[in-house]
Amino acid sequence: MAYYQLIKKQNIPASIDEIWDFISSPSNLKEITPKHMGFEVKGNTGKGQMYPGMIITYKVSPLLGIKLDWVTEITHVKDKEYFVDEQRIGPYTMWHHEHKIEPIVGGIMMTDIVTYQPPMGILGAIANTLFIKKQLEEIFGYRTVALENIFGKFR
Repeated sequence: MAYYQLIKKQNIPASIDEIWDFISSPSNLKEITPKHMGFEVKGNTGKGQMYPGMIITYKVSPLLGIKLDWVTEITHVKDKEYFVDEQRIGPYTMWHHEHKIEPIVGGIMMTDIVTYQPPMGILGAIANTLFIKKQLEEIFGYRTVALENIFGKFR
């Protein structure tokens, strides 16, 4: 079945340490997720910064307010450069999300690369066309504004 990829880049006027500390802490995920998603971090195995093997559990309502369990594992971490979370239990057949940060003049550039496969074969492909891709675009649009509110707009 088809795989899809979403790539988003954002320049942020902050130091690499500030951004890394923020994005690598699971407790900050709720701040950059739309309220209507009902996103809650229910637990993580480390209670601190991300590390390879960390398991994070969430409740999320991606559709019609229906609460779902979502479990991700942090599979790769390179301090102050990138980390990868992969879904272990959740709404997708496959979810791989790479979070990269790199210094640029005036701040950092953050790149999110999400590779995913919706469930249910051809029905999932249709759902992706009808609403999943749009919903992911909206989530990352919200995240852009939320990060601007926290760290300021890049000039």
